[in-house]
Amino acid sequence: MAKKADLLEKAAELKLDVSEKNTIAEIEAAIAAANDKDVIAQREATVAKAGKRSQKALDEAEAKAEKEARKEAGDTTPQGDVDAAIKKGPAPKVRPLIERRGKAYRKLAEKVEKDKVYSLDEALQLATETNPAKFDASVELHVRLGVDPRQADQNIRSTVVLPHGTGKTVRVAVFAPEAEVATATKAGADIAGEEAIIKLLDKGTLDFDVLIATPQYMPKLGKYARLLGPKGLMPNPKSGTVTTDIATAVTEAKAGKVEYRVDKQAAIHLSIGKVSFGTEKLRANADAFFTSLQAQKPSSLKGVYVKSIAAATTMGPGIKVEHKLD
Repeated sequence: MAKKADLLEKAAELKLDVSEKNTIAEIEAAIAAANDKDVIAQREATVAKAGKRSQKALDEAEAKAEKEARKEAGDTTPQGDVDAAIKKGPAPKVRPLIERRGKAYRKLAEKVEKDKVYSLDEALQLATETNPAKFDASVELHVRLGVDPRQADQNIRSTVVLPHGTGKTVRVAVFAPEAEVATATKAGADIAGEEAIIKLLDKGTLDFDVLIATPQYMPKLGKYARLLGPKGLMPNPKSGTVTTDIATAVTEAKAGKVEYRVDKQAAIHLSIGKVSFGTEKLRANADAFFTSLQAQKPSSLKGVYVKSIAAATTMGPGIKVEHKLD
């Protein structure tokens, strides 16, 4: 009874509507409920007193206090890491890339000896034989250089005229004064003239593969830099697309003049033709590219210029190529 008397006394202090007729369990429940209300009221009072401090701010403050308490207790592990450690399961098994390829690809890839370095002719022939695509795929060369693209004089960028072209129909646009339109059209330009180009650019339409401009017209393209730049279509003196000799520029572009440049990983990727070209034409295009690339070797480079070369079709396996470039 002493316990019940104590509970009744506490209930009276809290001004609860209970009496001796209530059971001990009922009195305890009433006291617990009253205590919960006091906590809520105290919290609301704190928020009100805080003024502009939001509930979120108070929760963050409590979390910070809890973190500091754990730190004082010697637990320096972030709570997020603890949760992650608890939820962490076994690492998923990742199959080799070759196993994730289709059966047709794997069968063709078996023709390529992984550790063998092939002559250029052998590599080009093998690339055409291991083309898994059902269309006339492009044959590409992938060259890894020993340059640092962050250095201005080692940021390789140039052009080369492939003797047999790329196998693609190139649409050439010329942004020049009206006086040059007839010359550009005669040379083979698909679109020419200031007004015609501006209309396309205003619509965001890039219905061309190469854009050639005269030097005096370049400022007018400034506001279209964000449209042309990411597509690699902004005329540039290094690529020969900013010139006063419109006829020559158009003729070269139509004949197979392509631009190549090193990427952030110090590699150059260039299409040198189609599978249907055959080894002889692909070899001629590759030789033209290598001659141009060798001429671009930076004088400041101390190490190896060309580290490795690989040949492949668009969707085919890579084939290591022997080279004499230094």
